[in-house]
Amino acid sequence: MANPQNIIFDFGGVLLNLDFNRTYTAFQQLGFSNFENMFTQYTANDLFKKLETGLVSPDEFYRELISAHPKVSKEEIEEAWNAMLLDYRLPSLEYLKKLAQHHRLYLLSNTNAIHYDVFTKRLQEETGISSPDVFFTKAYYSHLIHLRKPDKEIFEFVLKDAGINASDTLFIDDSYNNIEAASALGIRVHLLIPGETIESLPYFTSS
Repeated sequence: MANPQNIIFDFGGVLLNLDFNRTYTAFQQLGFSNFENMFTQYTANDLFKKLETGLVSPDEFYRELISAHPKVSKEEIEEAWNAMLLDYRLPSLEYLKKLAQHHRLYLLSNTNAIHYDVFTKRLQEETGISSPDVFFTKAYYSHLIHLRKPDKEIFEFVLKDAGINASDTLFIDDSYNNIEAASALGIRVHLLIPGETIESLPYFTSS
């Protein structure tokens, strides 16, 4: 594969380490026995989709979950929801600086206002950098643009907004369903598997 002009990166599982099992376990301990029917790496029910597209506020999200489990507090839900967020892949962040010398870099993340605040603060604590946005020509967060992966509309939006061609663009994500959706639009794709990092991929000019 020739070097792509544009690279779109997923965030969690690519630049930020995640452990979905920590959140599954935390919600189960709070009494949400069916949590994996509500949210996983690959699926989300209506409430979680609305959270990730900014159609419900964090407070509305908490209230709806508490209505089903009245003995659970907002703080407990917040802690359980954030449990999946781990540390940054610092070598990968450093590698982005090299890639930016030769490629236009973009971020495309399914996220939400609750997680956004946590991972932004964590980046400041780990690196002193104010926001993940500084590594990219532009960052696209699902809760701010009101679209989410794997819907084709979010990929169409990014291509149009950034003014880039699908055939000149590589998309890197750790979720197979997102990769399939991007590929169907003609975007070149790479599924980042566990243990793999962006520094090891063969597509880039970085020096």
